[in-house]
Amino acid sequence: MVNVSSTTCFLPVRPWINDVKSVLRSLRLSLAPLVLLAVLLAIWEIYSRSSTIGDNVLPAFSRVLTAGWADRQSLWENTVPTVREVIIGFAVSVAFAFVISVLLDLSPRANRAVMPLLIGSQTVPLVVLAPLFVIWFGFGFLPKILLVTLVTFFPVVVGLVDGYASSERDAVTLLRTMGAGKVSVFTLVRLPSALPGFFTGLRIGITYAVVAAIFAEYAGAVSGLGVYIRGASGSFRTDLVLAGVVVAALITLGLYGLTIVVQRLCMPWYAASRKVLQ
Repeated sequence: MVNVSSTTCFLPVRPWINDVKSVLRSLRLSLAPLVLLAVLLAIWEIYSRSSTIGDNVLPAFSRVLTAGWADRQSLWENTVPTVREVIIGFAVSVAFAFVISVLLDLSPRANRAVMPLLIGSQTVPLVVLAPLFVIWFGFGFLPKILLVTLVTFFPVVVGLVDGYASSERDAVTLLRTMGAGKVSVFTLVRLPSALPGFFTGLRIGITYAVVAAIFAEYAGAVSGLGVYIRGASGSFRTDLVLAGVVVAALITLGLYGLTIVVQRLCMPWYAASRKVLQ
């Protein structure tokens, strides 16, 4: 005879155990890159201290941290404009990419005509675009936003368009036989199918956004990490240059992680399905 009271008392524990297992699994997956990063930083530190290269050429990582902390006020004042440019420019990029992707999905002719132009827009190097945008639009906020938008919208567009094309034909056919129009088919089938590709493009684009903003600032701006790095380079302060690079890398990692969090909130079933497959 089964003791009902003894079995039911363990039922509430199972979700808690699953949560603990999920946390442990996340820690285990993040441990490998953290260990690799620690090893690389240790090699950098040891090589810089033991080699004949001067500190002005390759400062130790500890010196970079010390110099960055000593100059933290200036670093912060230049980080805020860069983050603002990245967030606003990327938001404009995502909105623009979504509109373009919908138009390309609704019109195959437009897709064939516009897609080569979109590809061509990505062939011009940032080194060329950044000073041109500064010449055309000045040293203000606009050229940074435009450059971030231009550089980051393409992977989002491609992810969405490919996602629309991956929608199940049977589901589309079923909705059409039930009298659904293009808008209903798009919102109920094609758009949900495009979410994985959309977030993939989002993660790729957000890494380009920080680079584009810094390039635009480096070409000409009043403040920002690009201005900070350019000033430190002109003063031969390699430690401060690397401190600016470290801050830019941390911003990129933080925004990349934020896209993963948003994806898990919007698509909890997708993360669960990947765990099952693994």
